[in-house]
Amino acid sequence: MPGMAEDRGVDLGRELSTAVVMFHEAVGQHLGVSAGDQRALALIRGGPLSAGALAKEIGLTPGAVTGMIDRLEAAGLVRREVDPNDRRRILVGSTDSGISAHSGLFDELAAAMRRMATRYTPAEQAVIDDYVVRTVAILRGQTERLTERKQSGKR
Repeated sequence: MPGMAEDRGVDLGRELSTAVVMFHEAVGQHLGVSAGDQRALALIRGGPLSAGALAKEIGLTPGAVTGMIDRLEAAGLVRREVDPNDRRRILVGSTDSGISAHSGLFDELAAAMRRMATRYTPAEQAVIDDYVVRTVAILRGQTERLTERKQSGKR
C-alpha cells in the first residue's frame, strides 16, 4: 500500500526521538541537572563558550542560559572563566569532573553503537550516515523555525 513505508518511517522516527530524549533525561538525572542542561554541557565540553554563543547554539535566551550555567556550575560540572582575549567577557568551560562524569555516561553507549554499526556494510553505513546528516539538518531547520515563530509571538 502506498504510504506504508512513510508511515513506518514516521513511527520509527518518533520512537528514536523518544528513546534519545529519555536517554538524555536519564543522563541529566544521573548528573543532577536537566536533560537540556546536560546537552549544554556536551557543547561546552568541545571548548569554552560565551553565554551568548551557547544561547545561540541551543536556541535559548541569554537569561535562560544564565540559569542553565548557574545549575551546571552548582553541580560542579562547569566553571566561569575570563576570556583570555577579552577580559570583559566570561567563558563557560567544563571542569575535570564534568568531563569525566559526562564521558563515563556515554562510553557504554558509544561502544554499543560501534558494535551495532559493524552489522552494516560500508555502503549501508554511507546511506545511514547520509540519512542521519539530513535528519539533523531538518531538525535544526525546524527548531530554528519554531524558535523564530515563538520569538515573533506566533503560535
